[in-house]
Amino acid sequence: MVTHLYLGVIIVAVFATVANAEINVVCEKDSVKITWRIPAEGVPHAARLFLGNCMASQFKVLPTGEGEAQFNYKFVDCKFTKLLKGKKQLFQNELTYRPKAKVISCFNGWVPPFLNPGSGLSEGRGGLVFHMALLDEQLTGIAKTNIIPLGSFMPIWAAVEQKSHQPLLLLMEECLATTTPELQPNSQVHPIITNKGCLAESMTGNSKFLPRYHSSSVVLYLQSKFGLGQEVYIHCKLVAWDPQVLDESKKACHYVKPDMRWELLDDPARSSICSCCDSTCRSRSRRGVDAESRGFSYNSVLGPLIIVDPSDSNADSMSKVCP
Repeated sequence: MVTHLYLGVIIVAVFATVANAEINVVCEKDSVKITWRIPAEGVPHAARLFLGNCMASQFKVLPTGEGEAQFNYKFVDCKFTKLLKGKKQLFQNELTYRPKAKVISCFNGWVPPFLNPGSGLSEGRGGLVFHMALLDEQLTGIAKTNIIPLGSFMPIWAAVEQKSHQPLLLLMEECLATTTPELQPNSQVHPIITNKGCLAESMTGNSKFLPRYHSSSVVLYLQSKFGLGQEVYIHCKLVAWDPQVLDESKKACHYVKPDMRWELLDDPARSSICSCCDSTCRSRSRRGVDAESRGFSYNSVLGPLIIVDPSDSNADSMSKVCP
């Protein structure tokens, strides 16, 4: 006797200001593909669209001005709930549009207490103060734990306090992961952002930059694919730069897999700046005093972050810190 198990997905859509949304669900054996079309007024807020605790795998603006978010995930991701009803196996989740995250207050003078292991350094440089920290999965504040399940996402927030300076653009010029808080000549490193602002991890995984709420901050949505069982430190060179002067050496680029191309975070229409990410990116601007006057840089360290196997029952008993 052969028993046939039928697969289904239950999606509950919960959204506040995104009305008239169209949702299409394609169910596979162990994964799901959801296409969520939203009206034009929701396009600037793509970072607020979630499937469970997962952000969109891809978001694009259609010729009509509407937005289209795609969620391509396995059922073991995004906090799906499994239900069995007779011969039917159902997976349930929620599509949500979340209100503006509290972390936005960081841009209005609020600086989070950098007291937990998942926090980075802050430092003054040229009258500027740089910050880097790990956010919680809802992007509503500083993470209360430094335990990261392998394959999950780490929202890494970096910002610069502008104070009396002219508006500045915060860039992550270079980032790498290592197992030591200080870089040593013999340190084993895992490249994350290379080639003057190219997010290398976006080519091999689902990492990306999230849409900005303010030029003086950036969120790197980094998938944890390295350092299992180890303490990991993220080393980044942060650059505060003139937002009007973007070139091959000053940019934020991530790879859009479906389109097989690099995209400039701050102006997709100028994504040709990112074409050098497949080779070597060089500066097209003048060097020397003129270039130095346009920005400041600072080397920041985030960690330790402890990468664990999500199936490890002992993970919850490991070090967690609440402010």
